[in-house]
Amino acid sequence: MRQFISCVSPDSEGLVKISGKDYKYLAQVLRLTTGDMICLRIPDGSLLDATVSKIDEKDKHLILQVCNPSFPLKKGENQSEYENQTDFYLFQFMPKSSKMDLILRQAVECGVKKVIPVIGEFCESYSAEKKFKNDRYERIIKEARQQSGSPIATEILQPLTLEDACNVWNEISEGDKEKSFACVLYERSLKTKNLYEALVNFKAIRHCAIFCGAEGGISPKEIDFFLEKGIIPIHFETNILRCETAALYGTACLQSAITGKKLWKTMSL
Repeated sequence: MRQFISCVSPDSEGLVKISGKDYKYLAQVLRLTTGDMICLRIPDGSLLDATVSKIDEKDKHLILQVCNPSFPLKKGENQSEYENQTDFYLFQFMPKSSKMDLILRQAVECGVKKVIPVIGEFCESYSAEKKFKNDRYERIIKEARQQSGSPIATEILQPLTLEDACNVWNEISEGDKEKSFACVLYERSLKTKNLYEALVNFKAIRHCAIFCGAEGGISPKEIDFFLEKGIIPIHFETNILRCETAALYGTACLQSAITGKKLWKTMSL
């Protein structure tokens, strides 16, 4: 575990009481003992060094003592606090439940800010709202952040129609259009651009949206809808990917391209 995410901040004495499922995880799964060190992520986003100061097996709770609450860990100190100047948003057309679990976990590990499930034409004909397991997804997010050390508090929204999802993106990018990039991953090459062709007119990107299809892909009608909304269809010259692979592959490619462009620009100055 790279970090432990606490839902409460340290008290005035720098103590954090852990109980319930979190206690079982730390004491019984990780088998922490008194004196062990742990990286503690608190609600304001700070990362602190903490020590296990007490384990009460009878009352089933554990006390963490923050080493120095005035000095949160900096980049490079026990933790990879990377600077991500671009916020990434994954608009994922609703796949089967087991695949959504994997897509969400991988999105968290990649540092995606928000995952927005989308109800599309080729999605399964069931009520996505009724099957949306918010508690389960929140647990997956927490576990993935703890394992990966991600400083980004990834959120998952309730499933939306395609039109409502585009409205959410418009709200995110409003007032910052010149630094907002949105694309949809498409398995066909018709009406698409390659990634670098699509990025050529963007000097800097602050917000990046990636729309990714479910098992059945994205319909030609939906691609036309995206074009009307100014969202660029992107085609990768690769094999046909499963939806859970496409979401990870597409996110990684966008992050690499945008980050690489920034580094190249810095080095060329």
